[in-house]
Amino acid sequence: MTNAEPRAPRTVVPIDSSLLIAEAFDQAQVTELRHSVTSCAHAAGLDGQRLDDFVLAVNELITNAVRHGGGRGWLRLWRGGAELVCEVADHGQGISTRQLADQSRPAPDTAGGWGLWLTRELSDTMDVTTGDAGTVVRITALCAARPQPAAGAEGGPA
Repeated sequence: MTNAEPRAPRTVVPIDSSLLIAEAFDQAQVTELRHSVTSCAHAAGLDGQRLDDFVLAVNELITNAVRHGGGRGWLRLWRGGAELVCEVADHGQGISTRQLADQSRPAPDTAGGWGLWLTRELSDTMDVTTGDAGTVVRITALCAARPQPAAGAEGGPA
């Protein structure tokens, strides 16, 4: 690698073990990042349709950040208690209050405008902070409880 070549964003090794991903992204990293989110979300306890829904919601957020938020963004994914939390930030022009207030389903023949609606529908909660300096969207999904070893089982209390 020469000094003239751009460096790829690094994943920060978290001090807090609940942080699963902290990564900057642009169009070139969308697919790889979606696969990383899928793996981490599954390991955190999501599976089946819940996993598919959460990953699709995250994909909508990262795609929106690339398309409407300045071409790149920042994703953080962490386990917070029984929830999996994903936060996507960008440096775009923000989302209008009218667009945020409109929670109706887009018309079936509408080519755009589905991203936030889908994200809201596919996640347990969605919180949006937006303004001239960019947008931060945080979504959550309740994870299945992790099975505990039975008493007397190998590795468990006797």
